[in-house]
Amino acid sequence: MHKIHFLLLSLLLFAGQALAQFNLNKPPATTFNLSYSNPQEYEIAGIEVTGANSLDAASIISVSGLKIGDKIMIPGEKISGAIKKLWKQGILGDIQVLVKKVEGNFIFLEIKLAERPRLSKFGFRERKKGSVENLKKTDADELKEKLHLIRGRVVTDALVRNSELRILRFYRAKGFLNAKVESKKEPDPVLKNSVVLNFVISKGKKVRINEIFFTGNEFASGEKLEGKMKKTKEKLRVSLGKNLNRDLLKLDTLKFKNVVNRLKELQLSEVGEYLGKNVNLNIFASTKFDKSLFEEDKDHILSYYHAQGYRDAEILWDSTVQASPFDLDLYIGIDEGERYYHRNILWNGNYLYDDKYLGKILGIRKGDVYNKANLDKRLNFNPTGLDISSLYMDDGYLFFNIQPVEVAVVGDSIDLEMRIYEGSQATVNRILLKGNNVTSDEVILREIRTLPGYKFSRRDIIRTQTQLSQMGYFDPEQIGITPLPNPNDGTVDIEYQVVETPSNQIELSGGWGGVFGFVGSLGLVINNFSLKKALQLKEWNPLPSGDGQRLAIRAQANGRQFQSYSVSFTEPWLGGRKPNSLTVSFNHSRQNRIDPVTNRTVGNLYISGVTVGIGKRLTWPDDYFVWNNSVSFLYYDIQNIQGFGLIAYNGIARNINFNSTISRNSVDNPMYPRHGSIVSFGVTLTPPYSMFRDPAEEGETINNFEWIEFNKFMFDNSWYVNPVANLVISGRIHFGFIGRYNPSQAIGPFERFNLGGAGLAGQNLLLGTEVIGLRGYEDGQVRPFETGYTDSGIPFQQPVDGVAYNKYVLELRYPLSLNPAATIYGVGFLEGGNNFANYQTYNPFKNYKAVGFGVRIFMPAFGLIGLDWAYGLDPIPGTNTISGSRFHFTIGQQIR
Repeated sequence: MHKIHFLLLSLLLFAGQALAQFNLNKPPATTFNLSYSNPQEYEIAGIEVTGANSLDAASIISVSGLKIGDKIMIPGEKISGAIKKLWKQGILGDIQVLVKKVEGNFIFLEIKLAERPRLSKFGFRERKKGSVENLKKTDADELKEKLHLIRGRVVTDALVRNSELRILRFYRAKGFLNAKVESKKEPDPVLKNSVVLNFVISKGKKVRINEIFFTGNEFASGEKLEGKMKKTKEKLRVSLGKNLNRDLLKLDTLKFKNVVNRLKELQLSEVGEYLGKNVNLNIFASTKFDKSLFEEDKDHILSYYHAQGYRDAEILWDSTVQASPFDLDLYIGIDEGERYYHRNILWNGNYLYDDKYLGKILGIRKGDVYNKANLDKRLNFNPTGLDISSLYMDDGYLFFNIQPVEVAVVGDSIDLEMRIYEGSQATVNRILLKGNNVTSDEVILREIRTLPGYKFSRRDIIRTQTQLSQMGYFDPEQIGITPLPNPNDGTVDIEYQVVETPSNQIELSGGWGGVFGFVGSLGLVINNFSLKKALQLKEWNPLPSGDGQRLAIRAQANGRQFQSYSVSFTEPWLGGRKPNSLTVSFNHSRQNRIDPVTNRTVGNLYISGVTVGIGKRLTWPDDYFVWNNSVSFLYYDIQNIQGFGLIAYNGIARNINFNSTISRNSVDNPMYPRHGSIVSFGVTLTPPYSMFRDPAEEGETINNFEWIEFNKFMFDNSWYVNPVANLVISGRIHFGFIGRYNPSQAIGPFERFNLGGAGLAGQNLLLGTEVIGLRGYEDGQVRPFETGYTDSGIPFQQPVDGVAYNKYVLELRYPLSLNPAATIYGVGFLEGGNNFANYQTYNPFKNYKAVGFGVRIFMPAFGLIGLDWAYGLDPIPGTNTISGSRFHFTIGQQIR
């Protein structure tokens, strides 16, 4: 036991000596004293990050720029620099760098953080008369898109302030210039270190423009200048002098009454003249004041002056004066400067064409008003004719350049020198295609006019762009063409960038089919079909596509009474080398007459047909023309059916006809055309059987309809004009005539014209007829009357389908959305038409008229859908009742 005690005592003594020796070697803890006058150098021995709940400590240390082993001065720039670096991240609310301890020259640091809260959700409220309510959904949805706030994002002062500014800009653009925004942050009770951000909006009332005053304008009146501003308009008023150089009179109630009283005194013929001189009607334009739109409108004013020769015109100042709490007056000061004219135009550097020829193409003569915009158009791009650049670039001179330089200004006259660099002709080297993920390269390449080895041509590039837009596979608004010149070898690569849009259409619809009641339709149209890929199961994704062929399958039915089935296939490039199309179609329709009492079928009309057509693109008169020829065979089985006018027929009828149609299509966009036209003339002929048939003997009855004979002529013309922005004026003219070969034989009941209503677009339920729409009247309501006789010889009037018709349409269109996923545009229209039973009564100037408006929606998956309201202005045929208000629903693109 004594030995054990001795051993323990020895161990304790040894441990005590070792511990004493260790403490002597370790530097003692030093008290840290910060002295700005005497900075000390330390080596960082450790860094600890505290307060970083959702941030990575290693990342914080890395961003700070501090690391273990660095030598730093305390105090010094490295510590302050570390704080600045962390603060710039914008995610921290407080940053401190603390000294935990100092051991000799070693220092241990603590980066103490306070994180900013994160966004858990946000919303919009509106303050109204002391109460706070939810903002209306349309505004809230628009603001969400504009703010781009994301859940989990750090809420900084800058984020809140920028959001408030975007909200203010949004409402000021709507005319709420006195709008205010207050942001409120509330802790989220569920998520730690998160806040709910609410924006409370006080819109106030819209501030509108009371009057616009101009000063300094001698050449143009104030009314003229205001008309040049597209988005900055004053309130509806009587214009009683608005030029500051004249008497400035503001509208008041007394003056308005004076005008009204004066109108009462005038004769009707004088009212229009008086209104034109004294009243400025501003009904449709918005009168809200938007600063950004006003800046654009000032540019419009200057563009007008520059186009009139006032190249130095300036807007010196503008200001607003509060006319009332919610109205302001707008003052604009103008310095018109001098009006300039062209004098001498000199040409320099031109070797291919002489001065006289270039001057003729330019079309500017000595003494013409100096118009810089017109000059640029005639030099570089003239949409209505030839310009200097196209003269060269259409002949391969891609590197051509022209610079107009003012070489002398004498009084009000300007001399120009056209400095030309012609360069050498460029040859197309490569064609690059991008964006066609579905459509095969060869389908695009065969439509391109600028192939490798060809001379570069700007005209061919523009023509190619039009051709690609008409294919229907790509978004016409996003077709990009970029020439990539290679000056070293005189070649050019041309890159075509396309954005594919869904081109296949599925139809699942129902509509009212007149006497047939409700009719359902089911159809599938594959506009970019591939017959070759249809045999490969892996290419069904979901349908075999990409070779530019068209397959359409369609069925319509309402049960026993009406059924129709059709299938058609088109190969646009038969053989793959030339744009010759082949179309094959089959159809079968059946119409049953049902006895309403017994519910038995007491009559029927069956029609089966096949058509084979060949189309060819022409190069003369130009390459917009197409010539289509087809042969059709139709088989009619008619038993006790009504619907063919006064001619009763039971039995079998056959129709073999040949159709030839020449058409020209130059529209720039098939979904929303702005420019161009479509014109077609078609002739349909059957063999003249009656010319070879022996005349009937006495008592013999000849079946004139066993082999149907007729000749038919159709003319259709549509044109489009784009006067300003996206506004489009469209006009259409349609004529149709059916004739006979034998003057002694009546025109048959087949293929006549049925006019009225929506045209049953996509639903031709009247078998054996040509259905034509006329809004403002019911389907088939515009029909002529013929005299028939009962078995006892009593005459009666019965409506029949016509042998001649005409139709005229004028439309005003404006797009609401040009998104390829849903092209939407509004339309206002005036149209008229008529239908005639014989040529003795035909009068192209006697028409049933209608006015109205509507909307068109094109969705690639469903095609074109239309809804119209129309008011028929004339009595319904056979009555004295004005047709009046009608709604029309259409499916599909209407040709007539």
